[in-house]
Amino acid sequence: MKKLFSALLVVMCLMATSVNAQTKFGIKAGIDATSMSLNSEEVFKASNRAGFFVGPMVKFTLPIIGLGVDAAALYDNRTSKVANESAASSESIKQQSILIPVNVRYGVGLGDAANIFLFAGPQWAINVGDSEFKWNSTDSYSLKKSTFSINVGIGATVLSHIQLTANYNIACGKSANLDVWDAVSNATKSYNSRNNTWQIGAAYLF
Repeated sequence: MKKLFSALLVVMCLMATSVNAQTKFGIKAGIDATSMSLNSEEVFKASNRAGFFVGPMVKFTLPIIGLGVDAAALYDNRTSKVANESAASSESIKQQSILIPVNVRYGVGLGDAANIFLFAGPQWAINVGDSEFKWNSTDSYSLKKSTFSINVGIGATVLSHIQLTANYNIACGKSANLDVWDAVSNATKSYNSRNNTWQIGAAYLF
């Protein structure tokens, strides 16, 4: 799947660099909430991650009516708690990442002045903060250095320069490892965490 989306990214970049493409730069910011799914829900409970993101973006309007591409480099900051119910303890997890979404978009309306658009595409997340969080000497939650996911969403452009979006980000593969010492088996057990995210954003295009 990663190879497929890498090929798609190359195609989108070639389309976006067309001499007929119109380019706009902007600033994007917003809030997100991540649902952490653990494959050991009977022992561990995770609260939803609340966070924010901000960074530059670029939008390409292609010669084909309604079709475009956008990309961004966003600093993302999220905080949550993972609780070990059997040990009556919890660990606060702060994740800091650089998000790189690249989306194909199709809009219906009055061109760039005002429209409603659908978008979808791959997203890469690179961890730039702490990667490991410990309850004690044996139990830990380790974030992956990078993750791959897919965005699906809807948005609107108003007054040519203001863009509002809402999307769901679907993780492709595990996002973190949870390692826990099991006293019964006298060994460390590993569990996977999979993080999907809702995002609401606003952008100003120059």
